[in-house]
Amino acid sequence: MDAPSSTPSRQEPPGTTVVLADDHLVVRAGMRLLLAQDPAFRIVAESATVPDTLEAVRRTHPRVLVLDLTMAGQSSLPMIPALLTASPGTRILILTMQEDPAFAREALRTGAAGYLLKEAAAEELLAAAHQVARGATYVQPVMGARLAVEMPGSADQESLTAREAEVLSLLALGHTNQEIAQRLYVSVRTVETHRARIRDKLGKDTRAELIAAARERGLVP
Repeated sequence: MDAPSSTPSRQEPPGTTVVLADDHLVVRAGMRLLLAQDPAFRIVAESATVPDTLEAVRRTHPRVLVLDLTMAGQSSLPMIPALLTASPGTRILILTMQEDPAFAREALRTGAAGYLLKEAAAEELLAAAHQVARGATYVQPVMGARLAVEMPGSADQESLTAREAEVLSLLALGHTNQEIAQRLYVSVRTVETHRARIRDKLGKDTRAELIAAARERGLVP
């Protein structure tokens, strides 16, 4: 009597799984083409918004998420902890045009494994993706130098600029980054930069802490 046949278990194709998150189609196409040339990587999803990125990560649990900091006018920086909660094994590589060290510092503080500027050479993107996939951290050398120069404690951390004080007062009053940007006639990215610098200088992050800091400085009632 023949032995009962068994259905072979489905096996995933080899390769480090990658999700590409960027709201510019041309940028994603370039990354896709670059990574497709390396057999070590396998792209499993792409996204163009922060909510779609979170959904893609929950669905595919990639090893590497290549993440832009701003997509469709929304910052992805505050979502890094949620992304890692949704997929603890995912390593996040930031690929951005944002050169401000405050963004790099905040991204790494909240769990990103790498920070790379979009001006980087293709070979450096591949090297960074390999490094974070292995469990290491990668910071583009030019950003690493800026971070070293601007480490907390290298300047008076209690000294806010006039614009930072203005942003602090609006944050303490409960305004969102978008609302502050509209009030000050600047971009949301600029507000995020000021907010990151305030956090670095004062060590305050929650709304209660920001309100207390603003009151100490006479910025709000």
